[in-house]
Amino acid sequence: MGMGVLMVAEKPSLAQSIAAFLSHGQMHSRRAALEVHEWQGSFQGSPATVKMTSVIGHVYSLDFPAAYSSWDRVDPVELFDADTVKLEANPKAHVCRHLQQEAKGCDFLVLWLDCDREGENICFEVMDNALPHMRRVAPGQQQVFRARFSAISAAEVHAAMAALVLPNRAEALSVDARQELDLKVGVAFTRFQTRFFQGRYGNLDAAVVSYGPCQTPTLGFCVERHQTIVAFQPEPYWVVKPQLARAGEQLTLEWERGRVFDQDVGIMFSSAVKQAAALKVTSITVKEDRKHKPSGLNTVELLKVASSALNMGPAHAMSIAERLYSSGYLSYPRTESSAYPPNFDITGTLSSQTRHPIWGEYAAALLSQGVSRPKGGTDVGDHPPITPVRAATEDELGGGDAWLIYDYVARHFLGSLSGDCVLKKTKAVLTGGGEVFTASGSVVLKAGFTAIMPWRASQAAPMPLLTDGQTLQLKDVELVAGRTSPPDYLTEAELIGLMEKHGIGTDASIPTHINNIGQRNYVQVQSGRRVVPTELGITIIKGYQLIDPELCRPQVRAHVEAQIGLIADGKAQKDAVVAHTLEQFKAKFMFFVAHIARMDALFEASFSPLSSSGKPISKCGKCRRYMKYIAARPARLYCPVCEDLYSLPQGGAVKQYKGLECPLDGFELVLFSLSGTDGKTYPLCPFCYNYPPFEDVLKSSESSTKLGMPCVTCLHPSCRHSPAQQGVLACPECAVGMLVLDPVSAPRWRLDCSRCSFLIYLPKDLHDAKVTKERCEECSSKLMTLVWLKGKSPLPGGEAGYTGCLSCAEELTDLCEVKNARTFVKRGG
Repeated sequence: MGMGVLMVAEKPSLAQSIAAFLSHGQMHSRRAALEVHEWQGSFQGSPATVKMTSVIGHVYSLDFPAAYSSWDRVDPVELFDADTVKLEANPKAHVCRHLQQEAKGCDFLVLWLDCDREGENICFEVMDNALPHMRRVAPGQQQVFRARFSAISAAEVHAAMAALVLPNRAEALSVDARQELDLKVGVAFTRFQTRFFQGRYGNLDAAVVSYGPCQTPTLGFCVERHQTIVAFQPEPYWVVKPQLARAGEQLTLEWERGRVFDQDVGIMFSSAVKQAAALKVTSITVKEDRKHKPSGLNTVELLKVASSALNMGPAHAMSIAERLYSSGYLSYPRTESSAYPPNFDITGTLSSQTRHPIWGEYAAALLSQGVSRPKGGTDVGDHPPITPVRAATEDELGGGDAWLIYDYVARHFLGSLSGDCVLKKTKAVLTGGGEVFTASGSVVLKAGFTAIMPWRASQAAPMPLLTDGQTLQLKDVELVAGRTSPPDYLTEAELIGLMEKHGIGTDASIPTHINNIGQRNYVQVQSGRRVVPTELGITIIKGYQLIDPELCRPQVRAHVEAQIGLIADGKAQKDAVVAHTLEQFKAKFMFFVAHIARMDALFEASFSPLSSSGKPISKCGKCRRYMKYIAARPARLYCPVCEDLYSLPQGGAVKQYKGLECPLDGFELVLFSLSGTDGKTYPLCPFCYNYPPFEDVLKSSESSTKLGMPCVTCLHPSCRHSPAQQGVLACPECAVGMLVLDPVSAPRWRLDCSRCSFLIYLPKDLHDAKVTKERCEECSSKLMTLVWLKGKSPLPGGEAGYTGCLSCAEELTDLCEVKNARTFVKRGG
């Protein structure tokens, strides 16, 4: 049997591109759970059958065991010492099974995951699935290889293949450490805060009141700027501005004192200048100045520019850059390096741009001058700076944001290889009445890099001709009044800079943290992409500042990141770092819980209590009084008499359901409806939904919480709303749920799966639809009775009523319409 080699990339598109380069286009592809590309090639000098496939990001996600899933029954402090489990990140994609199947019969594994810590972690996730199913190799023989690359190009891929290395376990462990810390710390604080504050206030407008070790210091920067703005006290100031009597020439003078904060003093200075009647030029200096070209482009700089100049949020900009990388247009976009490493092919990268219709001539001119390796910047040894890989036009990229990102990256690369911008600056010093003023001007001698990056050009304007010793008559002297103003809110670019400076997050995670505080309703991005904290965000940070300021300060997270960095460098043990850090945060959590009243006082001043929020909608089964429906996120019911809170499914509308009661607990049912033409509607009991009375009950897929037993999954045998009464047959799509009659879907009657999105529209023009107690003799499905409107029956002879099996009776099947499914009945109607 010949040698078999399995190669795995991080995404299907990367697998296809890399396979095309390695096979020289001679591969054939097949579809399994994910695409597989095969060809006959060689490996380590021997003939081999090569298979290239991919994962879709992380194979696993970290979570708590099911025993810790209840927000009500588990004390959040227990989470710090709880076990964790790795679950398949995308179970519907069957990535684990796919890797195990494709590994069979293979001898060697070559990993083409992204070359950062996350990619290194995915390497070991792939190895855990593939190695147990591969053939054994000789003792001591290397079986797993790691490809190191920074761009998807033929040269880069073949170079990586010729220099395979071992995967880095230390870097993979550092990711495991960060995941465990963020999970345990974040979930413990989030569960406690969410349950505490949502149980007391009705207008928070947030699905969860979350805490994150990186997210919260990021919010802290925004709130600190807000606090600076609010606390700012404007002061009046005065500036002396003389005007010269020079016909046709504008000479702007700057007062050496800048400004004074006493009006009488300002009047004194302006009067002295006015009495002098003239200003004398006492010196003129001319010097050459340089505006230095940019160093290489790293991730943080790209995100700053995308926000400040291209009007793109960092998460969106990064997704565009990653797509351009996967398509082979840009090099790897996640890098901290701003200096080109010695082995970087500057000439080859520049040559690829010489035929570009916009800057091709500029690139060719740089090439003809002889390219010298740029100085400056920092090479941290991860990836080279971001550069274009191949030339692309606006039409080729489809225009829009993809073109804006590519255009900037290409121009920045060309600018980094260009010369400095050289200016001639002239400065004149003028005196009069004992006061000193300056005038300045500049002229561009060499445009340098600003020729390709014109937005970086200086606003050069020559100074009018003056001579040393010249006297200039004054036309007027103004004392201009002004008031100091507070700083503005942080821009996204400034926030990114602060996160980088203080070590909050990584170049890969910074966009996610900024996006998270927006999704949590802690901040809003307003005009100019300024990040303005909401009342909720401000109150949260003020609360931390009162209880434990370190919870929202960047130094704590920066210290944790430094410890994680030591794990990645092999200088610290993962278990020791995690245990020590969790011990510290557990102590902080317990102190926080004990002093939560300090934060609660701030919430009480800013938000409405539940007792004064919402509208009556459904009777409580305990006190028989009406509960209130709180529509603000997260939607929930509150009983002001019992002071109990009941979570509801999110993302839909809730209304009363005919005053019907649950036979188990006496609570009145409510009706939950998802929006959209095909949105589901189902009844639920508030108490059963929060405290399912049956073990192993199916959870509603529409619920955004970890609760969930609506009536469509209830196991009660006689309740008129349960599947035992309204269920018709097992769902043919997911094979887990039950198709249940939607009780309020008339006149377009339908059956919905209790588990997945599968649904069946029953025949049109029905007056009524009911589920009978009788079952089909062939398939055991419940029979249905359908009654058509007068004169609308499609049945032979125009019969108005019909009872039969929806699954077996073709005369019914042909009249139904299926949505969100691949099988079962014909799509008619």
